[in-house]
Amino acid sequence: MGAASVLGLSELEERLYRHFLRNPGTTADEIHLLLEVCPEEVRAALGRLTALAVLGEGRDGGYLPGNPELVVDTLADLRLRQLHDEMRAVTQARHLVASLRAEQERAPAPAPVVEKIENLDSIRSRIDALAFFAREEILSAEPYTALTPENIQHSRPLDLRCIRRGVRIKNVVLSKTVEDPLTFEYLHELASLGAEIRVAEEISAHILVYDRHTALTPIDPADSSRGALVANEAGLVANMVDLFDKIWSDAVDLMSFSAEDEGDRLPDEEQQVLEAMCRGTKDEIGARDLGVSVRTYRRYVASILRVLNAASRPQAVLLARERGWI
Repeated sequence: MGAASVLGLSELEERLYRHFLRNPGTTADEIHLLLEVCPEEVRAALGRLTALAVLGEGRDGGYLPGNPELVVDTLADLRLRQLHDEMRAVTQARHLVASLRAEQERAPAPAPVVEKIENLDSIRSRIDALAFFAREEILSAEPYTALTPENIQHSRPLDLRCIRRGVRIKNVVLSKTVEDPLTFEYLHELASLGAEIRVAEEISAHILVYDRHTALTPIDPADSSRGALVANEAGLVANMVDLFDKIWSDAVDLMSFSAEDEGDRLPDEEQQVLEAMCRGTKDEIGARDLGVSVRTYRRYVASILRVLNAASRPQAVLLARERGWI
C-alpha cells in the first residue's frame, strides 16, 4: 500500500499524483507504459483523481496537480467524514440481532453424533476428506493383507501430504501384509518418511481416528461392504482411541520384519552412488567423494539403472524409494 492509502488513495492513484507533481501540465499519453499498468486502470484512476480535485485538467489535455497542502487537507476531511459515517453505522448495528436470530432459528437440526454411510464411494470420499483436513494425528488399524497398485496410487498423495504437513500417522497392519512385496515397500516408504507403522498378528477392529475428534469404523466388522459409521461424539471417539492404543501396544515395529526381496540390496559402492543420485550430485563430485574415476562412477550408475529396470536416473530414484532402498 502507498503512503497516501490512509487518505483513501490507491497505490496507482498516488503514483499518478506524484508523477504530475514532477511533470505538471503533461498529458497522460503512454503513461501506462511508464507505470507498467493497463490503460483502462490509468483512465479510471485519473477520473477519480479529477473528481477528488487532486488533479485538474489544463490546456492541451494536460493535467495539473493540486497543491499538496490543500489536497491532503481535502482528502483528510473526506476520509474523516467517511469514518464518522462508518462508526455511526456500527454503533447502530443492534437492529441486526433480530434478523440474525431469525436465521439461526431456521438452521437445520444438529448433525447426528453417529452417521451411517452405506455407499462405498461416499465412504472413500469421506475418508479422503478427513485425511486431507487432518491437522495433528491419524490413527488407523486396518486388517487388510495386501494393497493393490490402485490402492497405493490413490493413497500415496494424501499420505505424503499429511507427512509433509507434520501430521502424525500411527498405523497398525496385519503381519500377513509384510509378505506382499508391493505393500511392504509402500509401508516401508511411509515409515522412512516419518510414519509410525506397527504389525500385529491379529487386529480385533477396523479403526480410523482423525485428530481424536472423528472416528470411522465398519457397520459390520465381518463385511465392510455394508457401510461405515462416522462418530463425532467425544465419549465414543475416546473409546475407539483406547481400543486402538491396546492394538498398538500389542504390535511390533514394521522395521523388525523383512520383505521377500529385501535381501536383494545394492553393493555398498552402488548404494552410495544411488544416494548421491537422490541428492542430484554431479558425476564428477560423486566420483571424487567415492574415490573412483568418473568412468567407473558412471558404470555404477548404469548398473543401478539395469538392476531397477529404469530408463532414467529420476525413475531409478523413484523405484529405489518404492523398494525402501533409500
